[in-house]
Amino acid sequence: MMKVALVHDWLTGMRGGERVLEGFCELFPQAEIFTLFHFKGSVSSRIESHKIHTSFLQGIAHKKGYRYLLPLMPMAIERLKIKNFDLVISSSHCVAKGVRPVCGVPHVCFCHSPMRYIWDRQEDYFGKKASQFPLSIINEELRKWDRSSSSRVDHFIANSQFVGKRIEKCYNRNFEVVYPFIETKRFHQAAQVDDYYLVVSAFAPYKRIDIAIEACNQLNLPLKIIGEGQDEIRLKKLAGNTVEFLGWQPDEIVRQYLSSCKALIFCGIEDFGIVPLEAMACGRPVIAYAEGGVMETVVEGRTGLFFAQQSPRSLAEALLRFEKEGHQFDPVLIRQYAAKFDKSVFMENMHLCLKDMLKH
Repeated sequence: MMKVALVHDWLTGMRGGERVLEGFCELFPQAEIFTLFHFKGSVSSRIESHKIHTSFLQGIAHKKGYRYLLPLMPMAIERLKIKNFDLVISSSHCVAKGVRPVCGVPHVCFCHSPMRYIWDRQEDYFGKKASQFPLSIINEELRKWDRSSSSRVDHFIANSQFVGKRIEKCYNRNFEVVYPFIETKRFHQAAQVDDYYLVVSAFAPYKRIDIAIEACNQLNLPLKIIGEGQDEIRLKKLAGNTVEFLGWQPDEIVRQYLSSCKALIFCGIEDFGIVPLEAMACGRPVIAYAEGGVMETVVEGRTGLFFAQQSPRSLAEALLRFEKEGHQFDPVLIRQYAAKFDKSVFMENMHLCLKDMLKH
């Protein structure tokens, strides 16, 4: 039996990357997991049922502020001792792809994105300080490391064409695309759609939830927002009488709101974006900003609408259009389309992709 090592940046919560890791855990049930740090109980039982190895950062990482350990992460990932394995698969949006496998052992990287924190989203995570000394110097050194460590990867798999183009730009490497997944069976169509639009998101500035709030304020449209995060105080100050904050909600409650909303509003630029697919799995259309991975999952006029500028005015125009044309969207067809991104499709595509890569 092939011995597989799965390398993941960190285990601190269940997001899109951790769902992909779950898929790898199912493909390779005997695999061992290597990660920078792991907060026990923060990820699924499927992941935590595997043997998990952590780096020297385990003892100093905290749930709040662990990203400030970024300058130490390349050293920590390189010091992970990955020996006696036949295959290394890294699931990387930060430094996991910089791991050092034993010479001759194939390394496949499932890339969620080249390191976001140093290429194009520094201010999203570190504010205006990102362009100031010493962070500017640190970022430049990290870019050099990120480029050079990409040579340790034998094959790149991108989670979207959008990310694949960034792999080409940052690393000058070829790639294959295997889309992340949803479990369609976990979602259902509601018997009745209610009169509200929905946002489901972390409250980070780059998610641009403010656009949804301001557009719904202007049009006096009901908007419900599920989530929490650093931008919460500012967003609540922007909200008018038709905007309701529901806080963090468990998955089953989120699914109920997704299935009953008029449409999901999606204003950020994401590498892929799972939430739009979850809405579509409920038969609900998506109103999205026309950039990023969502361009590969939402079909204009069939499963949703796009707005062209990342502004309240542009979104408001799309909402007015949806108010007139929204009844034309067929929930059954939307759900059927979402099934193209089902977990079973991911598992089959990943199996075939790895089989082909390991031939060479």
